[in-house]
Amino acid sequence: MALDGCGQMCKCILILFNIAFGLLGSALLALGLFLRFSSQTRGLFDINLNTQAFVIGVIVLILVGAFLLLIAIFGDYGACSENRSALAVFGGLLGFLGGIVICAGVLAFTNSDEVAESLSDFYGSVYLQYVNKGGDPTMEVTLKIFHNCFQCCGVGGVIEPFVRSTCTESGIIDFLKSQPCPTAIASTFQSKAPLVLGIFLGTAALMLLAIVCSVVLRSAIGRSLSGPPYLLMSSASVLSPAVPLSGHVQGYAPYPAYPAAEALADDP
Repeated sequence: MALDGCGQMCKCILILFNIAFGLLGSALLALGLFLRFSSQTRGLFDINLNTQAFVIGVIVLILVGAFLLLIAIFGDYGACSENRSALAVFGGLLGFLGGIVICAGVLAFTNSDEVAESLSDFYGSVYLQYVNKGGDPTMEVTLKIFHNCFQCCGVGGVIEPFVRSTCTESGIIDFLKSQPCPTAIASTFQSKAPLVLGIFLGTAALMLLAIVCSVVLRSAIGRSLSGPPYLLMSSASVLSPAVPLSGHVQGYAPYPAYPAAEALADDP
């Protein structure tokens, strides 16, 4: 259907936004499922105090990845097929997720010490399992995410030969100057708590932009479906409105008689 320029622009923005959301959600979901059902990590889900942080982190990865993928499916379907119902569901789910992101950012800002401790425990669980299992690929991916985000390496800095391949530093000098990840995580949340809050709020702002685009696109679809208004006019109203079919009315002349009708009237 024909959309105006604003509707077309919002449609393109939503398609690109949901493709990115779908890729991110698929990556998180795949990582969480690998960590959950890998033969080397399956036994960690027999809950105990040593692996509880790891288990909770993997469950959060799976839930977040699945939710992002669900949002991307509704968003792309609604934008591509111009389905108003799917766009409404997309807007509702994205608004719910945006609220969670804002709450998570505020909690991370106000409880930075507890968040840093939880992340450090999760990293320590992954690190120990990676070392004990001799380099599991799924654990390696998780370690690389931590090392890239916090620019750290291992739990002991310079004495980390087992995880050096997962670190971002390429040279020996950079490796020697790298911080242990528990220390880097704690310092990041203590000194850069406003930056972390800004990242959460910026993500929520992008979600709000997508919600606004979905509302604009729904309105444009509604206008294109209704079409331009038409005035239905009868032939009688076009010729002479309010004129009776026969007789005389003050200010109006009677309709002239047709010759054929006069001939029939004169025929005996």
